[in-house]
Amino acid sequence: MKTDVLIVGAGFAGCTIAERCAAAGRQVLVLDRREHIGGNAFDERDAHGVLVHRYGPHIFHTNANHVAEYLSRFTQWRAYEHRVLSSVEGRLYPMPINRTTINLLYGLALDEAGVAAFLERVRLPKERIENSEDLVLGSVGRDLCDRFFRNYTRKQWGLDLSQLSSAVAGRIPVRTNDDDRYFTDNFQKMPAEGYTAMFARMLDHPNIRVELGTTYRRDTTILQATDIFYSGPIDEFYDFRFGHLPYRSLRFAHEHLAAVERYQPVGTVNYPNDFDFTRITEFKHLTGQTHSGTSIVREYPQAHGDPYYPVPTEENQQLYRRYAALAQAEEHVHFLGRLAEYRYYNMDQVVAAALKMAAQFTGEAPGSAAQGAAI
Repeated sequence: MKTDVLIVGAGFAGCTIAERCAAAGRQVLVLDRREHIGGNAFDERDAHGVLVHRYGPHIFHTNANHVAEYLSRFTQWRAYEHRVLSSVEGRLYPMPINRTTINLLYGLALDEAGVAAFLERVRLPKERIENSEDLVLGSVGRDLCDRFFRNYTRKQWGLDLSQLSSAVAGRIPVRTNDDDRYFTDNFQKMPAEGYTAMFARMLDHPNIRVELGTTYRRDTTILQATDIFYSGPIDEFYDFRFGHLPYRSLRFAHEHLAAVERYQPVGTVNYPNDFDFTRITEFKHLTGQTHSGTSIVREYPQAHGDPYYPVPTEENQQLYRRYAALAQAEEHVHFLGRLAEYRYYNMDQVVAAALKMAAQFTGEAPGSAAQGAAI
């Protein structure tokens, strides 16, 4: 099959671009260095039949109707609202911090107005927000910051709150009511058969060919194409010309507990102050499965390994901008995704960006890709 579109990476970005280009009549080749599709959202049944996310939990949520409608062409959904508890001094508290968290922690009985007044008393606002520490202290004060945020951040990023962009802490709200959902998006659901099944349907097109276990090299002439969509690390694309962009990696320790039906009361429990891991996720909460026994995963952040999270510091952004300048000069190579843009994207944001980018090459309005019924 002749290739006029080459896509590097078979995650959300790559699969969306591939499906849109193939539907528009383009001949598409998708490469991924791993032996499976789906990128970090890859899921599969473990040896005990439990559907697990091999690279940590991926919870789908969005307020973008056109993204939900587009993906609904390739999957049915299971309603799921993610809840997280944080283990502090041996007790579990709702996270993000809400009224219940504060009342339990301090032995209070505040109403919403009382919580708002409490936070106003303890917060340490700064006139200029320069980092995540400024943001957290200005929102919840020092005690809550130190109990719930500071040590978790050190484990997750290998940096203090004061060394990280305010965008990191800005992702986590603080509530004065009892809403204990981690996300408040209008659409919160999980693919009924899993992410991998959804991606497989996206790539199931006669104009798409997929090659796994294949690493893209710019000097390999057989892999040249009219347009290249690249979702890998941008510094690697340019052979680390200016040096390596720092990424935070993770080690996942999966475990099946045959004699346990429920290991924890919610999908994820954070451990900000204890242990070397940051959190434990129990997958049966996410999938709704009723298998005997349960499967969990512990996440251990580390400096080396597969890149997962761009490290958001100003120094790293300056380095990224040097690579971005090279990317902007490319005529036929298009960069998209968390690694290619050195940016923390949610899954729905990646799909929205991919739909928009694909529309530029297919002549289709970005929202029109959502037309069609769910399978």
